[in-house]
Amino acid sequence: MNQIDWKRKLGSRKLWAAMAGIVTGLAMVFGLDEGAISSVAGAVVSAASVVSYIITEGRVDAQGVKKAAEEKM
Repeated sequence: MNQIDWKRKLGSRKLWAAMAGIVTGLAMVFGLDEGAISSVAGAVVSAASVVSYIITEGRVDAQGVKKAAEEKM
């Protein structure tokens, strides 16, 4: 059985861009004003960028530590 790599999936900028699109669409359906829609979409995309960066850098750092530990052995 295949395991889902949630860290990779949640770090995907494509996922967060899609989420921003869904939130924007729902906000339009429910009649929010354009300023609020832009603010929410901008916040979602900004947060996604930061989360993606943190996850990616964490993985790079973990690989560096693993490689350094293997070289010491």
